[in-house]
Amino acid sequence: MRNTLSRLRQWCALRFRPQAPALTEIGQARALIAAIDAGGIPLNPLRVNTIARNLGLEVSRQAPVEETVERIRAAIERSRRALPPEAGNAPGNGR
Repeated sequence: MRNTLSRLRQWCALRFRPQAPALTEIGQARALIAAIDAGGIPLNPLRVNTIARNLGLEVSRQAPVEETVERIRAAIERSRRALPPEAGNAPGNGR
């Protein structure tokens, strides 16, 4: 009986634990690029295309994944340049 209650508590703790907040579009793109830079390869071109479209890029279904990833990198770089200096993007602020 005690073992069953313990397993039930464990299951409830895992099932109802707080969920991590959803990433923004740019956050998803940064996570994808970080995974690729760490040596991963995108196995799902549909996911890469969805991330690109969420960033406002027009992507053909026939476009190579590598080309789409480069366009996502460029969009991330543009978003970094668009941040005002007080948003933590200024040089010399220790970030």
